[in-house]
Amino acid sequence: MLPVFLARLKQGHRTLPYPAEAPSLPDRFRGLPVIDATKCPDGCQKCAEACPTSAITTADGKVRLDLGRCLFCVDCLEACPEGAVAYTQDHRLATRTREDLVLDGQTLKLAESLDEKSRRLFGRSLKLRQVSAGGCNACEADLNVLGTVVFDLARFGVQFVASPRHADGIVVTGAVSENMRTALLETYAAVPAPKLVIAVGACAISGGPYIDNPEVHNGCGSLVPVDLYVPGCPPHPLTILDGLLRLLGRLEDRPRS
Repeated sequence: MLPVFLARLKQGHRTLPYPAEAPSLPDRFRGLPVIDATKCPDGCQKCAEACPTSAITTADGKVRLDLGRCLFCVDCLEACPEGAVAYTQDHRLATRTREDLVLDGQTLKLAESLDEKSRRLFGRSLKLRQVSAGGCNACEADLNVLGTVVFDLARFGVQFVASPRHADGIVVTGAVSENMRTALLETYAAVPAPKLVIAVGACAISGGPYIDNPEVHNGCGSLVPVDLYVPGCPPHPLTILDGLLRLLGRLEDRPRS
């Protein structure tokens, strides 16, 4: 046991100081994508044509970006001849409504907190049941990472539980395949009211790369009411954590960099 204690002392404090301090992210991190419409020549649709999920559309002279469909790939970036598409280092992406994920030049409206009654119920102790409704395991893996010593989700009173009957809500990942439809609905029904639904990842929000496939339901929004949308493919653990803390009213906003 002595070598274990010595190794632990050598490692020191491993938990991120977030949210007390802004997180440090690697240069290769792909945060909030932005499109500089001033660089877009009239009639150019190369970024929209390259997008595998039609997350980028052009209409009425405006370029719209649907973060709920975005896979955070670089197809649009590589296709744009003017360099109008770029990724920022901003990890804050979660919203309360599906409509807020559709951007046409405006600032992303970040998730607002629950009402006062709901914050009293869930603000200090939130138990969640995760439902993988046809996911590839990427979003699921980043949810699991939140339980490690680095992120330490439990310090905020948020924990994942094994049974929906012990939960305050569900976290849905995956495009909701037809085979998982009943499982999702029964899990949701088993959670005592009042309850929350959190959609994590492009698949759970819109179907992701499988959008409009007849074997998927294009995410969970058509089957259960969603309280929080966390876009990404997969979203970074900090993006998920940021959304959860905003939902619970536990996070003070900072200006965008």
